[in-house]
Amino acid sequence: MNSPLAPELQSLIDVQENPFVLIDEHYRIVAANRAYCTNYGMDQLEVVGKTCHEVSHRSNVPCHQNGEDCPHQAVFRTGQPHEVIHTHFDRHNRPEYARIKGHPIQGIGTQRYLGEAIYHIAGSDELDCGDMRMVGKSPAFLACLDHLTRAAESEAPILLLGESGVGKELAAQYIHRRSSRANKPFIAVNCASIAETMFEDELFGHERGAFTGCIGRKQGLFELADGGTLFLDEAGEIPPTMQAKLLRVLESGEFRRLGGTETQHADVRLVSATNRDLLEMAEAKHFRLDLYYRIAGIDLRLPNLSERRSDIPALVETILKRITQAGAPRCKLTDEALEKLVNHSFPGNVRELRNILLKAVAMSSHGIISAAHIHLGGNSPMQSHVQMQDTDSSDANQAPSQTAQASKGQSMAELEARHIADLLAQHQGHRRNVADVLGISERTLYRKLKVYGLA
Repeated sequence: MNSPLAPELQSLIDVQENPFVLIDEHYRIVAANRAYCTNYGMDQLEVVGKTCHEVSHRSNVPCHQNGEDCPHQAVFRTGQPHEVIHTHFDRHNRPEYARIKGHPIQGIGTQRYLGEAIYHIAGSDELDCGDMRMVGKSPAFLACLDHLTRAAESEAPILLLGESGVGKELAAQYIHRRSSRANKPFIAVNCASIAETMFEDELFGHERGAFTGCIGRKQGLFELADGGTLFLDEAGEIPPTMQAKLLRVLESGEFRRLGGTETQHADVRLVSATNRDLLEMAEAKHFRLDLYYRIAGIDLRLPNLSERRSDIPALVETILKRITQAGAPRCKLTDEALEKLVNHSFPGNVRELRNILLKAVAMSSHGIISAAHIHLGGNSPMQSHVQMQDTDSSDANQAPSQTAQASKGQSMAELEARHIADLLAQHQGHRRNVADVLGISERTLYRKLKVYGLA
């Protein structure tokens, strides 16, 4: 390869297992190892002489001109190592998330170089989780994804923190899929949806005759998750009477079914999530401090949507595709509609964005969603017709008004009924999962099923 480097420097580059590239002060690549060339689909003669942003970013300008933290600028300015998370494009032009470690390297004489080591985090196809996917390229999203990936490599219990609707279950699924337990079960349960009297039965199961009317053995969630991952959503809602029993099984891996005498064993990696301050709850004696430290081996905070506004256009595109797959007409937002969404605060985060788009699709015509179709906050005119927010009002027993018509002749009620039916099919009739996807309570979903004849 035609390289200005001393042979010993080229040899050091070639022995690197991860993609590694040497870049001069003008962003030009002067040397690259085989892993780098393979990752971006070029041979060494093609790579040398091109700019780094041309190869990895498929861009004609350096990454800092696209709003990214540029390791090239930082290293040449400070002479110190610099680490960033970037979105690169692989040899198939597919986006991939990578951790970039830049180091200053002294060449012959006064020549200086940037040495970049590239560590793969995740490809775009690795962010698919069931019927949704994690989407984004903002600094907050990329940093969070990096933390999730690192945490997935350990066996430590993980506590996911964040506001309602930020995607904690998606993050838990991603952790499971990137862990050594990926081929074992992923079992999710919303602790807020289980009655206190049924909690022990749900977690540990029961033997025949354990209580009146019990006619058979039932496996609990710990048994079902054996070898895999158990996700406890809304962990702050675990009843005080169950916290000691949960602590014991987490410490020993042993438990007994209700009504049973035999000790059962389960090897479970626990991922928990909450939007509450568990330490504050512990000070108020509502949550055991020892249980907190048991479930929070690694604690990770997921960013709010307002912290990653630059991801909203990509999220909108992804959510609209999902709505279309569920039977809704294909729609596109006007620039004004998208601007209205980007400027919204989104207290309900991604879940709120999904509900807003569901309503907008129902109200739009000819496949165009205008700013007038984007109803924000709690005073949306649509809410008198279709109840997409969680509610316990008796109004939820009424079907959405047939007067408001969706495009292609579908009423809003028909559109919502079809969407719910499709979600039930995708989740094998699991109503808790469907309620979570819709951002409503299971009780509200049950009333909708009765109204639409889906029960």
